Amino acid sequence: MKTVAQNRKAYHEYHILESLEAGLSLKGTEVKSLRAGRVSLKEAYARPEGGELWLLGAHIALYEAGNLVNHEPLRPRKLLLHRDQIDRLTSQAKEKGLTLVALKLYFKNGRAKVELGLAKGKKLYDKRQVMIERATKREIDQAIKLQHR
Repeated sequence: MKTVAQNRKAYHEYHILESLEAGLSLKGTEVKSLRAGRVSLKEAYARPEGGELWLLGAHIALYEAGNLVNHEPLRPRKLLLHRDQIDRLTSQAKEKGLTLVALKLYFKNGRAKVELGLAKGKKLYDKRQVMIERATKREIDQAIKLQHR
């Protein structure tokens, strides 16, 4: 499994309640650009439309060696999931405050996959609390290291 891109900002901005893997319907130049690692998931999220899930906001850069059939960098991309998964995620995403966020994009057995997270937005005080916890853990680890020297 080769990870192409991660959305680190998503873990800071959201509480990830659940995650799952989805296939991605791509054009040829998009795959080549992905293999080169030219993708950004910073603003990527999934939205249900017409009984399907679509990945929006994922930026896959233009393939440099592509010609007239090159792809649109920010075009919506269809997510490939089973019908029951789509229905379950759609109903959960309609709940108040829940969204589907793209967490990671990778290749698995030669196929492009995206890890989606069912997420709830964090409040500012939640973010501060996480930062305080990280800082205290870092200080404790440093104190333990100093004791063992």
